[in-house]
Amino acid sequence: MLSIYRNMFKIPDLRAKILFTLAMFGVYRLGATIPVPGIDLDAVQLFQQQQQAGGIYGLLNLFSGGALEQFSVFALGIIPYITAAIIMQLLTVVIPRLQALQEEGESGRKVITQWTRYVTVVLALIQSTGFTFLFHSGRFTNGIDLIPNYTPARVILIVLTMTAGTAMVMWLGELITQRGVGNGMSLIIFVSILSQFPFIFGQIWGQTVAAGLPMRFVVIMLVFLAMIVSIIYVDQGQRRIPIQFAKRVRGRRVMGGQSTYIPLKVNTAGVIPVIFATSVLLIPSLIITAIPSDAAWVQTVFRWIDENLGGAAQGVSWWYILILFALVIFFTYFYTAIQFDPEKQAEMIQRQGGFVPGVRPGRQTSKHLGFILNRITLPGSFFLATISVLPAIAGAIWGIAIAFSGVSILIVVGVALETMKQIESQLTMRNYEGILT
Repeated sequence: MLSIYRNMFKIPDLRAKILFTLAMFGVYRLGATIPVPGIDLDAVQLFQQQQQAGGIYGLLNLFSGGALEQFSVFALGIIPYITAAIIMQLLTVVIPRLQALQEEGESGRKVITQWTRYVTVVLALIQSTGFTFLFHSGRFTNGIDLIPNYTPARVILIVLTMTAGTAMVMWLGELITQRGVGNGMSLIIFVSILSQFPFIFGQIWGQTVAAGLPMRFVVIMLVFLAMIVSIIYVDQGQRRIPIQFAKRVRGRRVMGGQSTYIPLKVNTAGVIPVIFATSVLLIPSLIITAIPSDAAWVQTVFRWIDENLGGAAQGVSWWYILILFALVIFFTYFYTAIQFDPEKQAEMIQRQGGFVPGVRPGRQTSKHLGFILNRITLPGSFFLATISVLPAIAGAIWGIAIAFSGVSILIVVGVALETMKQIESQLTMRNYEGILT
């Protein structure tokens, strides 16, 4: 195993990519510790001492790598870009103009990427304005005012700083994609989540020891390892649909006749359904939190939402577990239908002179592919839903606030596997033994 890692640094260009990626990680983590101007640092330290794992704040802080807790220039993290990318991907399905741009190839994708950047900046402006109000009102910070001098000039300065920080994080991600290893945006959120794991496990250990039941921590760690192994196993699972191409004679040449297959993954949608479901559950809490009202009914509604839909990390409500489970299954089918269109796939196979053995080309092939896709999506959706709610179930049974969610584990393992595959391809090209082989 050590020889494999040694081989990674023997290749000059691969070594340069790895070192560049690590350097960008260092810049990102440095920015996550620099607070925005105009806040009360003593109030921030007091809030950090009082804050507990769980709730909306705990989940958002996890995805920002602790930058939200520091109220740093990178407090929004990569979340605005991910949200913008998801919005643009959904709009591509319903807007013909965007769909035509996507089918144009590289030039069309560049235009969509540029529009995604603009949407990211707009979302960053909106979210930074909302967080500035929440941190001043104390609704997010246990009644602690982090911005005592709440003037228009101060608010504009904080909003512009956080928006610029989001733009810089987006730029760092694109640099890693171009000059580093793997997808930069995925690696940034990977580092953000991974940086919080030591603190999270320390909190869980402290809670279990305080309750006099340290064996619960051992059980949680074993379940955590089992989840990682199962995610790796399911991620590699696929259903191979055989495709046979007919022989064609052109002049004196005989073309075609090869056999291949279409690999349909058990988890075609990846982690996107879990992100969708978690975002949908966070929206009611964020809206009711931002309403500037002290009316009794508003406080009652806020209390119910906070207790029942308070966030993936809270893990104290069975309502949250059931709704999240159902939403993950729904969004898995929804996103799989967007990613894989049986009709277009059947049309492409027929146009290339191929067919599925035993199935007629055209409409019958489309029905056959759709039937198989629905059958393998069912266990995949149940697996994603189960992984998503396992930490919440543990929290609901034992009354422990577990700050890592199923989606965080799915993202960390998924990005690690994808990055290892890219390094594997680089090593294989140069006749070196890969990490996964």
